[in-house]
Amino acid sequence: MGEKKKLRALVVEDSPAMRQLIVYAVKRLKVFEVEEAQDGVEALKLLSTEKFDILLTDINMPMMDGLKLLGRVRQDDKHGNIPVVIITTEGAVIDREKAMTLGASAYITKPIQATQVVECVRRLLNL
Repeated sequence: MGEKKKLRALVVEDSPAMRQLIVYAVKRLKVFEVEEAQDGVEALKLLSTEKFDILLTDINMPMMDGLKLLGRVRQDDKHGNIPVVIITTEGAVIDREKAMTLGASAYITKPIQATQVVECVRRLLNL
């Protein structure tokens, strides 16, 4: 039997500690290769040359925030329909509604648990 094709996840988070936690959570699902970006600009560079199955992003980041990134991804032919998970400290209903209106697939409020991320990714990709 051939090896199952790896799924690719892109984690966009400016805090190295939080980024590691999210990467660790996604990698618990043994089917993932994970790329990392520290802001939306870096993420767009990766998205321009590579294909991803899911994107997990913070909102509050320098250079380009997660909502701008989400808007750009949704306008992109190549990645327009991939699931985008927002992981943020912004717990207000208005922030959640704005993200969902822009096309977020899920919204997780920090502090996060690895199991929360795993379940969300599993659900969105039917794993």
